[in-house]
Amino acid sequence: MIKSVAIFCGSRTGASDVYIEDAKAVGQELAKRNITLIYGAASVGVMGAVADSVLENGGHVVGVMPEFLKRKEIVHPGLSELIIVDSMHERKAKMADLADGFIALPGGPGTLEEFFEIYTWAQLGLHQKPCGILNINRYYDPLISLFQHMLKEKFLDEKFRHMALVDDEIDGLLNQFSTYVPPKIKTYLQEDQT
Repeated sequence: MIKSVAIFCGSRTGASDVYIEDAKAVGQELAKRNITLIYGAASVGVMGAVADSVLENGGHVVGVMPEFLKRKEIVHPGLSELIIVDSMHERKAKMADLADGFIALPGGPGTLEEFFEIYTWAQLGLHQKPCGILNINRYYDPLISLFQHMLKEKFLDEKFRHMALVDDEIDGLLNQFSTYVPPKIKTYLQEDQT
């Protein structure tokens, strides 16, 4: 059962209002389902919009931020809980421990780095939690195409491609989370050797 979700997303608002509007819809749905938001603790951009929406709808929000970023980013003042850690590595590990699933909303290189690390950990069997991409405004279409290219060029197995759940709507993505069954872990052995 999904009781908490870590969301990776941008500290910017993006080029279209739809990114903030859909981030607010994500927050509403999390609060409605009584799912705790785990995120990077900032009050700005898509990150801030999701957190604001969860809080405005009576939900619970846990922010995780490294000490050095506290001086660079605006820490959300209304968090249910703020956890200060020493490094980016510790931040990601803490978020991974706290969350029952992971969702990438639109963001930049940091968002992709966070998502791909947790997605890779799932392939390696370090966790069995669902990893999702919310494809707001078709933002992640190029990434989804890249996954298909990885499959075609045999750098990604079909079973691991489908570990990255994709939906245009938060409701659909969370429904996929509730029925997610992880595949067997990644191995370099041939099928007849396993």
